[in-house]
Amino acid sequence: MRSRIAGRNFLFVPGPTNVPDRVQRAMMVAMEDHRSSKFPELSTSVLNDLKNIFKTTTGQVFIFPSSGTGAWEAALTNTLSPGDKILAARFGQFSHLWIDMAQRLGYEVEVLDVEWGEGVPLDRYEEILRADKLQQIKGVLACHNETATGVTSDIAGVRRALDAADHPALLFVDAVSSLASIDFRMDEWQVDLAVSGSQKGLMLPAGLGILGVSHKAMGAIAGAKSRRCYFDLAAMIQANATGYFPYTPALPMLYGLRESLNIIFEEGLEAIFFRHHYLAEGVRAAVIRGWGLKLCATEPKWYSDTVSAIVVPEGSNAAHVIDVAFRRYNLALGAGLARVAGKVFRIGHLGDLNELMLMGAIAGAEMAMLDVGIKVTPGSGVAAAAEYWRSHDPIPRKKVSQEEQFYASHSTGSIQG
Repeated sequence: MRSRIAGRNFLFVPGPTNVPDRVQRAMMVAMEDHRSSKFPELSTSVLNDLKNIFKTTTGQVFIFPSSGTGAWEAALTNTLSPGDKILAARFGQFSHLWIDMAQRLGYEVEVLDVEWGEGVPLDRYEEILRADKLQQIKGVLACHNETATGVTSDIAGVRRALDAADHPALLFVDAVSSLASIDFRMDEWQVDLAVSGSQKGLMLPAGLGILGVSHKAMGAIAGAKSRRCYFDLAAMIQANATGYFPYTPALPMLYGLRESLNIIFEEGLEAIFFRHHYLAEGVRAAVIRGWGLKLCATEPKWYSDTVSAIVVPEGSNAAHVIDVAFRRYNLALGAGLARVAGKVFRIGHLGDLNELMLMGAIAGAEMAMLDVGIKVTPGSGVAAAAEYWRSHDPIPRKKVSQEEQFYASHSTGSIQG
């Protein structure tokens, strides 16, 4: 009987993502005094370098020992007051959860329900903002990358809608599954509150909520009347000014973050964005051209470069695909959530990965689909992805000299003793 322990688990959920060996080693540190005079060397370096990831020179970044949900709450409660009006679109489970949080915190949310598979409705946003003559809307929520449906929204377009309406509302953006994977421009798009987490593009375990705050949003803190304690930015601002935190930080995670940032800067953000698009296109080739299936994202303009939600044929249950993939092939795929539960399975393609790693995910998903009776042609997904990646090779093919060809063809591959 084959042991499930043999080999590595293939982790292809859209978070947590694979943690690079370098980052894992960096987190293996002895505990130390987070009040020592040396600690600010670490904390200040990661806080400053995170600004480069958000692409902000004027904003400030904060790190909470929490998930991205904690950063969501910090963004809302530090800049708004109970009863404030918020405009938000619901087009997936995570945009829904942020709306639900806002309502439970006592804000009045104008919810625009959008088909799951589409993104932020820019025209409707602009229409509502133009009609808000008394400027009662204090915040606009936008999910940059809806992880549940594999949809990326146009945040620059949201800013254009605000500007066209000459509206002063704060722009809140969920960048949890886009930061450090899909181009995000906090200053250029005038994003006021940008929320993210450690377990996706930053290639760390879950446990850090990360929040980017603009100069405008910093000015709103003093007038915000929402109750807050653990997530109070005033306490963070005071402690961070000298390189410390108002409570015990997640020390190993900070060392891991320092190494993750090193890795990101070595590859370069623009190269990382290109790599994610290139890898995502291969997965989409497998789904559409290979398997003949559809993505949950209804149009190419919505396609996400960090996660693909694949719609299974009518009468099939995506949960069975996920279960077989895990139990038989040691492959973890993302489940369909809420409204798309059982209708889609998700392949996460973000963080530390390459073509051959994704080949494993595509092959495993293909075998699991065949096992549960979904009629796809064996090998079709792998072939379509391979064809895309081979024909769009980002590295120029090496021209092998005749001499190298001679030695390669005459090599026995053995070592004579």
